[in-house]
Amino acid sequence: MVKNSFISVITKEEKEENSGSVEFQVFHFTSKIRRLTLHLELHKRDFLSQRGLRIILGKRQRLLTYLSKKNKVRYKKLMDKLDIREPQTR
Repeated sequence: MVKNSFISVITKEEKEENSGSVEFQVFHFTSKIRRLTLHLELHKRDFLSQRGLRIILGKRQRLLTYLSKKNKVRYKKLMDKLDIREPQTR
């Protein structure tokens, strides 16, 4: 498995300063999602990791929904920065 395949877009100073911000949390969940996705490509039958991935995806989705309702500009900038596609509306 490739370690550190997702290069940090957030500097250490920002990480220490804003570790509770919505942007940082979404960034952290995105890096976890990408790491778990790489893991699951190698280990297809790892069902506990699949469950963990679904849980993290749900948490990230809730945070993105919150951010889109509160501040559209920050939401769009974050989506572009992390290269995440827009969620489909029902």
